Amino acid sequence: MLVEAMNWLPERNWPREQILANPALAHYVTGWMQPNDFGLVAVDPADRPVGAAWFRYLTAADPGYGYVSDDVPELTIGVVETWRGRGVGRALLRAVMDAARERGIRTVSLSVERANFAAGLYAAEGFRTVESFEDADTMVAEIGA
Repeated sequence: MLVEAMNWLPERNWPREQILANPALAHYVTGWMQPNDFGLVAVDPADRPVGAAWFRYLTAADPGYGYVSDDVPELTIGVVETWRGRGVGRALLRAVMDAARERGIRTVSLSVERANFAAGLYAAEGFRTVESFEDADTMVAEIGA
C-alpha cells in the first residue's frame, strides 16, 4: 500500500521497485513489523486489500517526511485508486487513531502534499499543520485519552 500512498496523483505511476529503492520512502515499510509498528488493512467483499494505514516510529537519524520527534510515530495511509473517495481512508484513519490511543500514544504525525485530497481529510479529522515545505505539510494530531 506504500505504492498507493505515493501514487495518489493519477499521473504519477512510480513502480514498487522505484519506491523501495528510495531510502526516504522504503523506511516506511522495510523490516515490517518492528516491535512498535502497527497497521490495519481494509479489504473488499472478496477479501482483497483495498487500503492500509500504519504508523511507525522513525528517528532523527533516519527521519520520515512527517518526522517531528523520536517519540511521535508517523502515519501513512494508502488506498487503491478505485476505492478512493468512498470512505476507506477515513475509516482506516479513525481505526488506526483508536489503536494509537489504546497504545497510549498521545501524538501522531504525517506528511501530505498540499494538492492531495487527503489533506482535507486530515484537517477534518483534527490534524494541524506544524511545518510547511514547498509543496507539502507536516501535520500532527493530539490524541485524547
